[in-house]
Amino acid sequence: MTDSPDRDERHLARMLRKKAVIDERIANSPNECGLLLVLSGNGKGKSSSAFGMLARAMGHGMQCGVVQFIKGRNSTGEELFFRRFPEQVRFHVMGEGFTWETQDRQRDIAAAEAAWEVSRELLRDPSIGLVVLDELNIALKHGYLDLDQVLSDLQARPPMQHVVVTGRGAKPEMIELADTVTDMGMIKHAFQAGIKAQKGVEL
Repeated sequence: MTDSPDRDERHLARMLRKKAVIDERIANSPNECGLLLVLSGNGKGKSSSAFGMLARAMGHGMQCGVVQFIKGRNSTGEELFFRRFPEQVRFHVMGEGFTWETQDRQRDIAAAEAAWEVSRELLRDPSIGLVVLDELNIALKHGYLDLDQVLSDLQARPPMQHVVVTGRGAKPEMIELADTVTDMGMIKHAFQAGIKAQKGVEL
């Protein structure tokens, strides 16, 4: 593909128009508030995205909290890493493992309820700028927690606190309440080719 002065001029004109539109949208969005972000879908990357936001918030000096609802039987890279910063991150691994491993619904319910009590403490603390509720959607999908209570507690949090909720199968009510929702689709995954979960990628 060859470059030409005409093509460069057309590109410049397009970028100037785009910049004007984006600048206007930024100017018309002056408000700041705590956001509820929901990361769902069958694709990889929901928790990875949440922990990326956690790192970003820490970089800005924010106090943070993490509650993991389902994961818990084996340590993950994110847990090992973020536990190095206990003065800035409260990291709670509350799950008993994936549901197909525990095979005990009452035990899973008890673990989820205990995890939500810890979550409520974080959601009531105005000093915490960001809370990650990892795999909360799974706990709600299986009916381990009262959805109305969860939504009420999320709405009652401090006005500048951000919350990130992850997990497949987000409830419509959670999606409706959220400010930002991302549905991660799966096109291809190494596991389908018989490759196990890898440290640094899935673990």
